Amino acid sequence: MKLGRSILNGHELCRRIADRISCLLADSRSAGNRKGLLMSEFAKSLIKDIIVAAVLAAVILTFIRPTIVKQTSMQDTLNPNDYVIMARRAYAGDKEPKRGDIIIFKSELKDERGKDKLLIKRVIGLPGDEVTIRDGSVYINGKEYREDYLKDGYTTGSVNKLKVPEGEYFAMGDNRVVSVDSRYSEVGCIKKSAIKGKAILRLFPFNKIKRL
Repeated sequence: MKLGRSILNGHELCRRIADRISCLLADSRSAGNRKGLLMSEFAKSLIKDIIVAAVLAAVILTFIRPTIVKQTSMQDTLNPNDYVIMARRAYAGDKEPKRGDIIIFKSELKDERGKDKLLIKRVIGLPGDEVTIRDGSVYINGKEYREDYLKDGYTTGSVNKLKVPEGEYFAMGDNRVVSVDSRYSEVGCIKKSAIKGKAILRLFPFNKIKRL
């Protein structure tokens, strides 16, 4: 819905500005002001280019959003101050997160301004899965789940046969020693409605550009 309104408003604004510029051009012609006519033509072209760029930016930002990583919970996959591109409609409609996806979601944890924190974690357990954590390893439905991206190579904490509710996801950071995630009641399993998007690309640092 927002996308449709953005395009409509951009087109309407462009039409109104073009009409206004046409009036200015008519005034310039009637006055025989050749210089004013040329400037008006230039202004018309420039304004149209700016409007087109603004509309395109609005459309693009409907689908993706740049995000800065501020925490260490996803090291070494993502580090503080990394710029990440988030696909905002990755899970629109019937699309569901997959195991291993890196998601950005709204939590009930509060930041220094009292607002809900956005967290970035990796999906481990899907709806209906049984998750167990013991002796540094993760088990999904009774089978050990191998993870070669972990910072320290093991998972701290203990979870005993947690059944992931329907419509929710069990997610953890790759830096398990410091990550506050679905292992803890402060975060718990994540409702699909709380997920803002999927991290798809590390854009910065430029020497570490990587598809996620």
